[in-house]
Amino acid sequence: MVLAQQEGKVGKPTGVSLTIYNQNFGVVKDRRKVELANGRTMLIVEDVAQQIDPTTVHFKSLTAPNAVVVREQNYQYDLINPLTLLNKSVGKRVTIRQNLGNGQQREVSGIILAPVTAAVAQTGEGGDGTSTSYNGLVIQADDGKILLNPVGEAQLHEMPAGLVPIPRLVWLVDSAQAGEHEAEVSYMTQGLTWRADYVVVLSADDKLVDVTGWVTLDNKSGATYENANLQLIAGDVRRIQPPAGLGGGRRNAEMMKADAAPAFAEESLFEYHLYTLDGTTTVRNNEQKQMTLLNANKAPCVKKFVYDGRTGFWGIFNPDFRPGEQWDTSNYKKVNVIVEVKNAKPSLGIPLPKGRMRLYKADSKGSLQFVGEDEIDHTPKDEIVKLKVGDAFDIVGEHKRTNFRRISDKEVEESFEITIKNHKSEEVTVSIIEHLWADWRITQKSADFVKRDARTVEFPVKVPKDGSATVTYTARTRWL
Repeated sequence: MVLAQQEGKVGKPTGVSLTIYNQNFGVVKDRRKVELANGRTMLIVEDVAQQIDPTTVHFKSLTAPNAVVVREQNYQYDLINPLTLLNKSVGKRVTIRQNLGNGQQREVSGIILAPVTAAVAQTGEGGDGTSTSYNGLVIQADDGKILLNPVGEAQLHEMPAGLVPIPRLVWLVDSAQAGEHEAEVSYMTQGLTWRADYVVVLSADDKLVDVTGWVTLDNKSGATYENANLQLIAGDVRRIQPPAGLGGGRRNAEMMKADAAPAFAEESLFEYHLYTLDGTTTVRNNEQKQMTLLNANKAPCVKKFVYDGRTGFWGIFNPDFRPGEQWDTSNYKKVNVIVEVKNAKPSLGIPLPKGRMRLYKADSKGSLQFVGEDEIDHTPKDEIVKLKVGDAFDIVGEHKRTNFRRISDKEVEESFEITIKNHKSEEVTVSIIEHLWADWRITQKSADFVKRDARTVEFPVKVPKDGSATVTYTARTRWL
């Protein structure tokens, strides 16, 4: 039995909730008034995101959930444009108006036999206006001639069925309760993402930082969300399709460091963190929006210098052919500058979403200057945030192997010398990182070291101002 159906009235959203993930998708929920008849009603909603995932759409009556059943759900996205209009009109009449030059025109009418593959704009002869070349279009004119790829302005005599001006959702709903219902529509959409951007201002002695966190929203979903209740999810949520990236703009550091009340409240959700906006906001299509996430003043930090003399070598090293007499004297001289911030109370101590941290420091005139940046991953409270912000100008390192001796086919002995030169006017401490391999044992050393992992040791060395310090060690390595 086929039930009679009528189109029900659908109101504008009365409340929008928007949850955005930092993986280029979001969940949209809105409430709106709908009119349902007894029996079957067709409901049409047009103001949805163009990047909607139609498999995630859910419709629910909040007024009488047990009295309303969705029988059919459709997402219609065959949009009106010149190509679809012509291609949906195969077998129907069309008129092509053509410019002949000198203001002369003619019209050719006929039946469309084959659809358009491409429409290309052209300038008329002598600059006499513009027209369109309809590549692939085949027309049988009224005089019997066949027109191929005609040029001109196409005029259809009727609107083909099945096309819509904008994407829309269509439901066929059976209701046992007629009248006005409050309904909830929810769906997932691509094109929504967010990230955190941080401005970190170092104190004069490099021992404290002020941290301002900003949320950067990017909406390319194809919809505007008016007065939305906004929530953000921080964490790596598994989805089948790979996430897309977020293009980013920058704000002026002086603007971003200004004190502002954090706009979001944070809480745990499953194995992630949820940030809820205090109040509502409008997120417009094709817009980036920045909002305050956090402000922290006088958080303790430590500036460290690290020299890893085999950084360049180690990246291309193949253990199958090491060691050999030709390896392990490095020309890499850079000493990295690392700033470590403890994400702990009383100044910080909150989960930090992944994002970019930009460091600034005031010059002698009090103007902030950019000194480096680094990306951080999602960082729980009470963890250390490590930022590699650049390389020291006045500190250089030298790494060389001074001796190599093959004890047997499966054992070698190597000696190394690492020199740090400090051209600053103050003493510095530099952490020298050395990489070992297989079954190693340091047999001689000029300084104490700390074993960081199975293949890494660290020599902390104090280097006097305008001076140098040298570390030597010998290691024996065996392998099977």
